[in-house]
Amino acid sequence: MSLINNFIKFDLNETTRKSIAEYLWIGGSGKDLRSKARTLPEPVTDPAKLPLWNFDGSSTDQAPGDDSEVILRPQAVFRDPFRGGSNILVMCDTYTPAGYPIPTNKRFNADKIFNHPDVAAEEPWFGIEQEYTLLQKDTRWPLGWPVGGFPGPQGPYYCGVGADKSFGRDIVDAHYKACLYAGINISGINGEVMPAQWEFQVGPATGISAGDQLWVARYILERITEIAGVVLSFDPKPIPGDWNGAGAHTNYSTKSMRNDGGINVIRKAIEKLGLRHKQHIAAYGEGNDRRLTGRHETADINSFSWGVANRGASIRVGRDTEKAGKGYFEDRRPASNMDPYVVTSMIAETTILWKP
Repeated sequence: MSLINNFIKFDLNETTRKSIAEYLWIGGSGKDLRSKARTLPEPVTDPAKLPLWNFDGSSTDQAPGDDSEVILRPQAVFRDPFRGGSNILVMCDTYTPAGYPIPTNKRFNADKIFNHPDVAAEEPWFGIEQEYTLLQKDTRWPLGWPVGGFPGPQGPYYCGVGADKSFGRDIVDAHYKACLYAGINISGINGEVMPAQWEFQVGPATGISAGDQLWVARYILERITEIAGVVLSFDPKPIPGDWNGAGAHTNYSTKSMRNDGGINVIRKAIEKLGLRHKQHIAAYGEGNDRRLTGRHETADINSFSWGVANRGASIRVGRDTEKAGKGYFEDRRPASNMDPYVVTSMIAETTILWKP
């Protein structure tokens, strides 16, 4: 492995102007990430200057075998923390050869919403709290848990320190630094309530960039856990019973909410979200019914509620926002496996464009 690492660490800039671009896209399940690399004749930082590419969609459940070509269109560029130098990660979305978005391309419609003049004028900001669970590769049981058994009950693990409370911190810190290197606006990390469960936060990010950044942050985490020989799970309730689930709480504000008197805009937005509760729940991730039970810091999936500093509500308004009379709120309903393109654009559409 040491010899392989020597090759991996080559600085291409010493010998060539060529660079490597790793093209990323969302696979056929809508939750899996795929990637492949190509050589560029020179470094590129603008996605508009990158070539289109294609892949075999029949191998990712995104096209039939007799017409399998799917087109990759570069949309956002990030520095590659694995290859370093002038090499890049490229977030793409997916199209037919005729130029139409394929069904799993949720970015296309999200981008249309964010480019609507009324939405763009409000400059929607998002901060997404991505929870996840680290699993042992061979047993698919949480990292640090006794095989076939359970650790002590929840309580000491949230933001905990120590070998008997914190499992996988080296992976978490590696991911944190790799995201900062890549240019992702990752704003923090913490250990979560269930042992082997962690969280990172992306944002604030404006509009479509929130989805781009979260997907690339997920990709980087998948690659780091791959290197570590650990399985990454975004299941919203990986362990049944008296254990917390995993969510993707989505913090949100518009320019009107951030300005003086914004608390009134926030209240109106929350009212709209309540009226479309069922539609949002349907789009907020698979398996969320196992998580949103009204226990373990969640609201019941069948009811809508909001409150100040209430982590058992669908929507939480922070004390600082209440005190200032302006700010943001947190939608606590999205599951950890949600599509950020869908969730962020739906929140913007409901709160800005939808007229009840």
